[in-house]
Amino acid sequence: MKIDDEIQSNKFEDNYHKLVINIAYTEGWLSNLFRCKFEKHNLTQQQFNILRILRGQYPNPATINLLKERMIDKMSDASRIVDRLVQKGFVSRCTNNKDRRAVDIRISDTGLEILNTMDEEFKAKDYLQKNLTEEEATHLSDLLDKLRG
Repeated sequence: MKIDDEIQSNKFEDNYHKLVINIAYTEGWLSNLFRCKFEKHNLTQQQFNILRILRGQYPNPATINLLKERMIDKMSDASRIVDRLVQKGFVSRCTNNKDRRAVDIRISDTGLEILNTMDEEFKAKDYLQKNLTEEEATHLSDLLDKLRG
């Protein structure tokens, strides 16, 4: 559906303004689409993002700074998110052997299991391929990369 219909307005300054509104609306749409998948496993989108980063690092640890750099939502408080994941048993913390001030964060076996379960339960492709071909998805992704410069 066109953005004009979705938000019931066609009053845009220009096509750049319309694009910004469309991107923001689409981000919200995607978040809502996947929120129930995260909630089923007692996770937030930010917690899921950190678990995915840690799985990519596995078996190596990550630091809070590495997590902040790689997170999708740069405004998230990575330390608090990690604290919650520790409480859930999805990650562990330990002091870095080389720098006693630094803390290493590792995904636990439970964290790996929850991601594997979620990988089996849903894939973005399952939700998007009815509206976009793989070629269109590639083209849209390339355009978004170009937009960010």
